[in-house]
Parts: sequence; structure tokens; C-alpha cells
Amino acid sequence: MYWHGDIGRKKTGGNIISRRGKRKVELGSVQIDTKIGKDKRKIVKRRGGNIKVRVFSTEFVNLTDPKTKITKKTKIIDVIENKANQHYIRRKIITKGAIIETELGNSRVTSRPNQSGIINAIKI
Repeated sequence: MYWHGDIGRKKTGGNIISRRGKRKVELGSVQIDTKIGKDKRKIVKRRGGNIKVRVFSTEFVNLTDPKTKITKKTKIIDVIENKANQHYIRRKIITKGAIIETELGNSRVTSRPNQSGIINAIKI
């Protein structure tokens, strides 16, 4: 778990120490790197009765053609570009904004696989 409750820093650069300690609302979660492979998902319960679906790996993407407005489920072949981290290309990790190669051509990922549980993309 990650703690996101850092209050901040003083003008001098020193860390402000909280007197109340850590709280459950300030806890975060570990990042999951979505890769190309056999479908593997996990449902995670979140605050307020909400759920998130974590995608560990997947083979398919919902690809939308902006000209014809038609969405098709197509197979992912490779990760071409990822501006989140240059090493994600070599490791075949998919994040929002990544350029992927599919059977119907190159496309840009518009969804957040860690949050929504699916991969949506727009054809380039």
C-alpha cells in the first residue's frame, strides 16, 4: 500500500510532520502493469462500496474507427509507443495514451486499464 497523506513542506524545505498519524482514506494502491497475453483480471473493492477491475493482461481491444463510428473487438499485436515510460515499450506494458498495433492498424489507447478493466482505443 502507498500513503498519499503527505501534508507538505515548510518554506525552509523541511517536511511537515502530522500529529494525527496515517488514516485509511490516505492509503493508495500498487500500480498494475497491463501486458499483452491471456486474459487475467481481478476485482478490487474500494472506498464507498465502489469496485475497480484491474487488468493484469489481455489479448483484445475495443477499437473505434472515428470516421465510420464503428467499434470492433480486435487482437493486440504489439506496443509501438508509450509516452508514460520509454521502457514500457520493451516490456509491452499498456497504459492510457499508448500507441498499439492491432489487426486493423495502429491505434491509441483512450481508457485506463487499471481503473476500468477494459482497453478502449481509437484508430489512428
